Amino acid sequence: MDFSIASILLLDGVTNGAIYALLAMATVLVFAVTRVIYIPQGEYVAFAALTVGMMQLGQVPGTVWFLLAMAVAVAVLDAVDGVRGRQGMRRIALQALRTLAWPVAVSLLTLWLAPQRPSLLVQALLTLALVTPFGSLIYRLAYQSLADASVLVLLIVSVGVHFALTGLGLLFFGAEGFRNPGFWDERFSLGALSLSGQTLIIFAATAALIVGLWLFFERSLAGKALRATAVNRLGARLMGISSNGAGRLSFTMAAFIGALSGLLIGPTTTIFYDSGFLIGLKGFVAAVFAGLASYPAALAGAMIVGVLEAFSSFWASAFKEVIVFTFILPVLLWRSWRDPHIEEE
Repeated sequence: MDFSIASILLLDGVTNGAIYALLAMATVLVFAVTRVIYIPQGEYVAFAALTVGMMQLGQVPGTVWFLLAMAVAVAVLDAVDGVRGRQGMRRIALQALRTLAWPVAVSLLTLWLAPQRPSLLVQALLTLALVTPFGSLIYRLAYQSLADASVLVLLIVSVGVHFALTGLGLLFFGAEGFRNPGFWDERFSLGALSLSGQTLIIFAATAALIVGLWLFFERSLAGKALRATAVNRLGARLMGISSNGAGRLSFTMAAFIGALSGLLIGPTTTIFYDSGFLIGLKGFVAAVFAGLASYPAALAGAMIVGVLEAFSSFWASAFKEVIVFTFILPVLLWRSWRDPHIEEE
């Protein structure tokens, strides 16, 4: 291996690491606020890439029907809870309207625009609008009633949600994979390196999202509420911060980050209905490197995972996944020695 090959592999690793960094930060965010180790984070990546792929063919994506089905399920569940809680019909109807308004509106817009094959930018915006609501809907269906359960119970639920989303992904999207066109086809030469426009977009989007998250948590009231919930759930609840609201917001942000990651990674590889698991798992490895607590450490861990994957694919491509996931073992040992184990009450 000479310097030119090493630099190319390093660039590929950093590019993939930028995607894994987004997923790692989403995993840290969800765990910090809700204590949920969110295994299905990668499914949003697959859903977003497949949604764009189907719209590229002029087809209505299965995301529309998936979103409507979940919204109706949540509306029915809210109505049942409202009847049990002896709420008025007006309040129950308003809650159903709030639940269904956005999914129905964006689905109708997609039904109209998708057959017309709009520009890639419009398709990307529609995809974000379709996939992002999945976060709050999944939280309401699977996690809200178990918000005070142990971490182990929440982890088991996450595994179940992952398998459910994977199966439903096959139902709504089919087994065909898609590789989407890049947002910017320009290429730039830098010595032995050749930078594509899509790579620059990945770097810019990752940097913009990191800055946006920092501003959100530091400057906005909602961000400070999430930070308070992450530090002390009971104390935040006593201060009037809704733990359910914080959970819905964190899951919605995670879904947005996952959808954005799907848009960015779609032009670089073929995505199938079950591809999100491995992609999300690499983000999870980076999040474990950060102890599921630190965003800067998650970014560093993601870069290590990306570079390790790139060089492993060169030296031992058949074992690159094994090498990447084995990286988690020394990290866990280091975490175990550094932080004494404390039994959860």
